[in-house]
Amino acid sequence: MITPNLVDPFARAITYLRVSVTDRCDFRCVYCMSENMSFLPKAELLSLEELDRLSSRFVALGVRKLRITGGEPLVRKGIMTYFEAMSRHLASGALDELTLTTNGSQLRRFAQPLADCGVKRVNVSIDTLNEQKFKDITRWGRFAQVMDGIDAAQAAGLKIKINAVALKGTNDDEALDMVAWCHARGFDITFIEVMPMGEDMGDGLRLDQYWSLDDVRETMATRYTLHDIPFSTGGPARYVRVEETGGKIGFITPLSHNFCESCNRVRLTCTGQLFMCLGQEDEADLRKVLRSSEDDGALDRAIRAAIARKPKGHDFDYSRQKAGGTMTRHMSHTGG
Repeated sequence: MITPNLVDPFARAITYLRVSVTDRCDFRCVYCMSENMSFLPKAELLSLEELDRLSSRFVALGVRKLRITGGEPLVRKGIMTYFEAMSRHLASGALDELTLTTNGSQLRRFAQPLADCGVKRVNVSIDTLNEQKFKDITRWGRFAQVMDGIDAAQAAGLKIKINAVALKGTNDDEALDMVAWCHARGFDITFIEVMPMGEDMGDGLRLDQYWSLDDVRETMATRYTLHDIPFSTGGPARYVRVEETGGKIGFITPLSHNFCESCNRVRLTCTGQLFMCLGQEDEADLRKVLRSSEDDGALDRAIRAAIARKPKGHDFDYSRQKAGGTMTRHMSHTGG
């Protein structure tokens, strides 16, 4: 048995790193970005070489899973250079999984190169199968392009999981149909509660959007027979198997049933800030350490010091008709 290198103050081994490679995206989803986003100057972003060095230190310290996020990771210029670099850790056995979350818009171009780098599965974020709703949610549309990208990923042999944010008044009338579509194509689907993040929190938007996954599960039970299963992909989702289809449904419930007690992950932003908790503002500036020294020992010490500050959990809360524990930063900055 391997003794974990990174252990937080609550005896949780940190084995999962989510790496945002860009804050940019070709969509403007209403729960993730403002319509008119101001993006970071490119000089503030970690270079692909810096992302390689920093990610590799986490792997050396015991991280076994890397999930690449954004923004939309596949709009980062030259991004396959980074995936190719990370694939060496799969080849050495130091890394168990290299994967990504994407909006699907660029998968026609990148699905086969990703598979060639050892990526086995991708999470595609799509909240509706209705083309007009898709345009309303993303603000930019391109539904057909995303569907084509999903086809390309499947043709490349990538296992696909659909991520859908549960949005009251938006997709609550088609959740059952989304499950049917996913399972007919051999995809699992995970529903996610909308989180109180973004500068527009003051207008009550997130509270209006919030659809508890307790209610989603009740909706599922009107058509399907659900069985709780111990399945895990290393993240926060809790899964059920659908008797009628044989497929799985995941539930990520940061609000209704927080999953903090089993948290095994931290998030690295595209500017080198390490967030030890999605729902807390504390961060560690690893870019400063990275750029001030070529000594990996200094970087390792900074990473360990950050993990030693990882909190017990977040404070997200909608229970009192207001959004508690809100974060002013957008989800696209932290990494989806």
